[in-house]
Amino acid sequence: MPQKLPTPNYVIELARDLRNNLTESEKILWSELRKKQLDGHKFRCQHPLYRYILDFYCHEKRLAIEIDGKIHNSKKEYDKYRDEFLQSLDIKTLRVIDKDVLNEIEIVKEMIKKELSMR
Repeated sequence: MPQKLPTPNYVIELARDLRNNLTESEKILWSELRKKQLDGHKFRCQHPLYRYILDFYCHEKRLAIEIDGKIHNSKKEYDKYRDEFLQSLDIKTLRVIDKDVLNEIEIVKEMIKKELSMR
């Protein structure tokens, strides 16, 4: 098990702010994940981890779910580095497109269930 990484206070505060200001796609997915609704798995919303904030995180399965909007088109290198860092902690990142969350939530839920079953 990797050592515990310190999470700076400003990251924790930012995560709190983000939790109170979810995007529309985050609100929709959170309404499906919260309270162990998805096959009994507990997810955290806007979970701070070291220098990063994970959109959704299931600690039991070490699965991070990231909703990618248009801004991620210009952040591919950053996202790649971040995903590699999380992978080094044995955390899998599942990326979903915000439009899919808005328009195809059942398909997104099936993708998440499949990933959870493989971990």
